[in-house]
Amino acid sequence: MGATITGPDGRPRCRWCAAAPEFLHYHDTEWGFPVTDDRRLFEKLCLESFQSGLSWRTILAKRENFRAAFENFEYHRMARFGERDVQRLLDNPGIVRHRGKIEAVIHNARMAEALVQREGSLASFLWRYEPAPDQLAEPQTASTSPAAEALSKDLKKLGWKFVGPTTVYAFMQAMGLINDHASGCVVRPIADQARRAMAA
Repeated sequence: MGATITGPDGRPRCRWCAAAPEFLHYHDTEWGFPVTDDRRLFEKLCLESFQSGLSWRTILAKRENFRAAFENFEYHRMARFGERDVQRLLDNPGIVRHRGKIEAVIHNARMAEALVQREGSLASFLWRYEPAPDQLAEPQTASTSPAAEALSKDLKKLGWKFVGPTTVYAFMQAMGLINDHASGCVVRPIADQARRAMAA
């Protein structure tokens, strides 16, 4: 089975984006494109933490509910959440109601504040873990990598939770720290172009 599938416009795309109708737009406009905005980075990492053990389709379908429940992932606001907020979130049927994950992302909001205070931004810290081209696996053949393991280890050292190497690797794919679109995917060169524009 090949890595690509023919999309509705007749052009090849990563095979996974055909698994659910909502995946196509996400694949074409978000996944693998470089993100440097701290709020969006924090959101993506939180959602990958919630996704652990679940399907991405579940998370994507609930994303707007997550945004509403978690103050649009503004980590300064989330850092002020207390036990009443945890209970409010556990009572919210529109999100994944897992106490450990809810408490972890609130805790991570506080860790994000501390990291930004020390580093200037989440982006400046996270983009240090961009792997060199010769360290990249063939697209979509790995579930973790040395760079993901290093970032996971360093985040854990700083006190972050639910940031294991597999979760961090999925985050790196989603936020464009690596371009993991299949070699023949029509979106791969577009994501590459976005990365070059960012670096310019």
